[in-house]
Amino acid sequence: MFAVKWASIPLSIVLLYVALAYFLLPTLWRHHEHQAGLASKPMVTHTAEGIPGDPMNVGVIGDMDEIAAAMKLAGWSPADPIVIRSGVEVAASVILDRSYRTAPVSNLYYEGRKEDLAFERQIGASPARRHHVRFWKVLEKGIEGRNVWLGSATLDRDVGLSHYTGEITHHIDGDIDAEREQLINDLTAAGRLKTIYSVSGVGPTLNGRNGGGDRYFTDGEIVVGVISPETSVGPRRPVVLEAPLAVTLKDQLWEAIRSFR
Repeated sequence: MFAVKWASIPLSIVLLYVALAYFLLPTLWRHHEHQAGLASKPMVTHTAEGIPGDPMNVGVIGDMDEIAAAMKLAGWSPADPIVIRSGVEVAASVILDRSYRTAPVSNLYYEGRKEDLAFERQIGASPARRHHVRFWKVLEKGIEGRNVWLGSATLDRDVGLSHYTGEITHHIDGDIDAEREQLINDLTAAGRLKTIYSVSGVGPTLNGRNGGGDRYFTDGEIVVGVISPETSVGPRRPVVLEAPLAVTLKDQLWEAIRSFR
């Protein structure tokens, strides 16, 4: 009798493993319930050389003019296009520690095309340190009947050489979730968001690498802000849609894992 009892334990462990690895955990890792049209979309950008770049971590709903107006009110400036003059100016501003609040950002590519919009918020005297985000329009009409844009928000912490190509580039801070929250909080403070919710992105990542070889870590969520079409601004707070229970459990698991990184 005891032999039968002990023999059943390994089978129980195997069954538990199968349930976790093939049913429960995959369910926790992925969700698109707030914007089903994103389910088949890639969630990582690429450099011009085809190297995986920064992952998508933020989204906005609205047309181009609404986004530009909201970002301006939130304190973010549109980035200049990359031309010879802007390239010289940004180099001089970094070397001389001089302000350039509309400095260009390097191009990244999503589904074969460079960013549609780019914004930044300078930190300190020069653009060596700055918050910045690139946006791509990925859906003409989402569940709200408006344009859906996905973006990659990161913090440039300093200027150096790419770990992959040796080119001069900005190095990013690894906590890209903090940058996602920075942008959403700025838009919220400006009174431009009516709703906030999350959809699944690249997935929980402890040791990702972007196009310059910089490490990043993320819970893998994309936080989406629905821009209010109203022109008036004020202290109103957006409605925050709760994540499904499965995603909440996944995020709690992620925080526990992240604490040991």
